Amino acid sequence: MKLFGALFTLSLIWGLSFVFIETLIDTSGVWGTVFLRCLAGAVILLPLVIQKWKRGNLPSMMPWKVLIIVGVFNAGLPWGLIALSQTVVTSNTAAVLNALTPIMTGLIGFVAFSVFLNVRQWGGIMVGFFGILVLTGFEFGAILSDHFVGVGTMILATSCYGFVSNYTRKHLRGFDVSLLTSVALLVGAAIGALGVLFTDPGFFKELQNSVDSSFVLSVVGLGCMGSGIAHLLFYYMIDHGGAEFASMVTYLVPVTALFWGRVLLGEPVTSNLILGLAVIFAGVFLSTWKRKLGNQVMERKAC
Repeated sequence: MKLFGALFTLSLIWGLSFVFIETLIDTSGVWGTVFLRCLAGAVILLPLVIQKWKRGNLPSMMPWKVLIIVGVFNAGLPWGLIALSQTVVTSNTAAVLNALTPIMTGLIGFVAFSVFLNVRQWGGIMVGFFGILVLTGFEFGAILSDHFVGVGTMILATSCYGFVSNYTRKHLRGFDVSLLTSVALLVGAAIGALGVLFTDPGFFKELQNSVDSSFVLSVVGLGCMGSGIAHLLFYYMIDHGGAEFASMVTYLVPVTALFWGRVLLGEPVTSNLILGLAVIFAGVFLSTWKRKLGNQVMERKAC
């Protein structure tokens, strides 16, 4: 029962994150949102890392190059792309497109990491991209030209997630997850700060004028909850329920995001959005089928 409670809570938090992004980008801009999100998440996780360090439970040698790459592609760059996307598309559209992450993980695994994909998985990838066509009203050509910011940048964000999933599995298997996430968030905060310096140098001076109840709630919700506590919930589910159980959140987050976007922002839930989500879900199921079967085999072997 606790596992399902954690799953439902995580889906609500991550679904609500897209609403918080929508709120923050109005006052903080794209890179200011990334900076605040990462910094707030790191504040939550760093005390846990420090406690482990004092107990001697952390590795003595740190693979800094690998950790920095993970931080760039797991936090700084994709979160910037998502915030940029939400300057054009609604929060619920961004959440539906974010569900492409498992599909992009499989595709990038094949292209860059020599991961074998069977016929069913290739079919799932094709179905997933067909879902994008449905979502955009079969105007995919516009994504590659005038309207790339929006749908196109969300696809790039899921590609970053796809790359870092394969990269982490290859280089950081078994690495402490709280330390990994904390370093990634700090790297993401540094990228956000650099982005702010180049695009909005007055951001830090004007930040004090942006602080109100809505701003504070968005930073706490997006950073502390969505980027800090949510990761602890996710890894709790992996530890106690397995990776397959934790992956179920992929299907729930877009649904909760549709709910939050409608209730809190009044965003329309169109037929294209619902149908596109259903098709993308079908693609995700097909493209991840082999991995789930493999996890079950490994669990049986371990028993």
